[in-house]
Amino acid sequence: MPASGSRAAAIAARLSAVGLATRVEEHDRYTSIEAEVPEALSADSWRNALEAVAEADRFGLLATSLDGRTLWAVVHKAVPATGDVGGPSHQR
Repeated sequence: MPASGSRAAAIAARLSAVGLATRVEEHDRYTSIEAEVPEALSADSWRNALEAVAEADRFGLLATSLDGRTLWAVVHKAVPATGDVGGPSHQR
């Protein structure tokens, strides 16, 4: 598993350990992790959740009156080295 996949899996596992249900989605350039945050989350759980998402490249909290609160994090995938960008058919 690439380092970015390991980081995303570790973040999701830490959020799950806090008691949050997580969703992990793979995209071309990044992996996203989302967790619904219940109204009654203790201060210690909040601290642990924020420490977990702080390991990501970006993170935030989306709060709406309709959907509640969603904690999200993004882990960027590695960019290929310059020599690999053109792929196998690339002529130098």
